[in-house]
Amino acid sequence: MLIRICLIAAIVLSLGVAGVNFFKVKDQITTTIGERDQNARDRDSERTQKMAALKDAKDTHTKLTATTAELTATKAERDTAVATAADATKRADADDAALKKVTDERDDAQNQLAAWKALGIPIESIRDTLASIKTVSEERDTVEAENKILNRQVVRLNNRIAQIIDPEGNNVELPEGLTGKVLVTDPRYGFVVLNIGDKQGVLEDGQMLVNRNGKLIAKVKIKSVQQDRSIANVMPGWSLGDIMEGDQVLY
Repeated sequence: MLIRICLIAAIVLSLGVAGVNFFKVKDQITTTIGERDQNARDRDSERTQKMAALKDAKDTHTKLTATTAELTATKAERDTAVATAADATKRADADDAALKKVTDERDDAQNQLAAWKALGIPIESIRDTLASIKTVSEERDTVEAENKILNRQVVRLNNRIAQIIDPEGNNVELPEGLTGKVLVTDPRYGFVVLNIGDKQGVLEDGQMLVNRNGKLIAKVKIKSVQQDRSIANVMPGWSLGDIMEGDQVLY
């Protein structure tokens, strides 16, 4: 009987120990499952962040490639314009030399005419020389006009390159002493129309001051350029008064 009681006590004690161990193991299992789930969430979060970073890197690479291509194309245009301007300058120099030669010939012919006029020397040759001088002068004037156009194109392309390299920079240079007047103003949409344009050397993104009777009224930024007109927007923070038609703009 005592042995049976001892056995029963031993069994009960074993069951108690087993129960305690079961609850300890259960807590460990619960903790392990929680850690596993948290690790899975952390892994998914890291994967999402990695995918977002890869997408941003891809987008940045695409934009960089496009910007590089645009910069290369603009530099090529600038180089072509510079080469054309150099060629036009050579032509102008050649025309100047030709004009000097013809002028010398004219002076020589006039001297001969003065010396031989009494002998009845015909003046047809002198007339031909004068006609040649006129032709060469016209060609030189044409080349000089082409040079001005090409030089403006070179300046425009250089400004474009500077804008691509530094989009936020204020690096557009306008002709020194450039002035004009406000033709139309629209306070509602904050823009003005100026009486100066491509002929006067106005360039897009150039900045000019609006002045009235020596007083600064505003600062505007050129957005669109035509042959002898341009449209500019009033720059934020620079509107010190209402712009009126007839106000002066200057650089």
